[in-house]
Amino acid sequence: MASSGSEMGGSDSEYRPRIGITTYYQEGSWGVWSSVASIVPGSYVEGVAAAGGTPLLLPPVGTDPSVLDVMDGLIVIGGVDVDPRFYGAERHELTSSQPFRDEHDIALTRAALEQGVPLFGICRGAQILNVALGGTLIQHLPDVSSTAKQYQPAPGQYGEVEFTIVPGSRCAALLGEQADSPCHHHQALDEVAEGLMVTARAADGTIEAVETAGENWVLGVQFHPEENRKDARLFEGFVAAARRFAHTRDVEPRPAHGTDHDREDALLS
Repeated sequence: MASSGSEMGGSDSEYRPRIGITTYYQEGSWGVWSSVASIVPGSYVEGVAAAGGTPLLLPPVGTDPSVLDVMDGLIVIGGVDVDPRFYGAERHELTSSQPFRDEHDIALTRAALEQGVPLFGICRGAQILNVALGGTLIQHLPDVSSTAKQYQPAPGQYGEVEFTIVPGSRCAALLGEQADSPCHHHQALDEVAEGLMVTARAADGTIEAVETAGENWVLGVQFHPEENRKDARLFEGFVAAARRFAHTRDVEPRPAHGTDHDREDALLS
């Protein structure tokens, strides 16, 4: 159930909205230990916290979209490629995917869209948004653009992308009509799903942002704003939208969605 005004503890501006953040689920290490772990780069949780939200991690195990009943916003983070079977394509030789994570992220994305929960898709998250609504992806940008190496210059190294933003869009309201950001990807949106509109592009035509036209706050960006610590405008805009949603949402119990899945066997097999 959503928080009521009294539960927010004072004015709406003081309430820290609960932000669900999807995670990696793979080999990790801490102290003297190394095992399968739920992992989120600190830049995502720090970005949410600095913008006034409370980060809550949603690992791709035991998927239950009804968890969004107690969330005020959802961030689908970056990561490995989306499996092409989710958009009806043959696998490119350079595509690397984790279908169990795709299932989780797509289920949460669709539930957020259905319930009107503010949704922020980052890099892979923007691709998940497009695929969840029926769109497709370019599996390897260097196949279609001679300048695509700029988006993924080397393993573990971010590139820098400049892009132009459509005036009047949600993205433009936060960033203006020109912006730049760190980026790291070799895939991108191809056929844009019905219900989404492109609101930013790089000079070579690569789609850098999509959003919905309705009142619900939905934004997918191909770049990595969480890595630009000096520019928190997208995180601040998203958390502000989540705070408004928490104040106005329907507080009636919502039906549960989805089923539980045990993903660990898939990782260790």
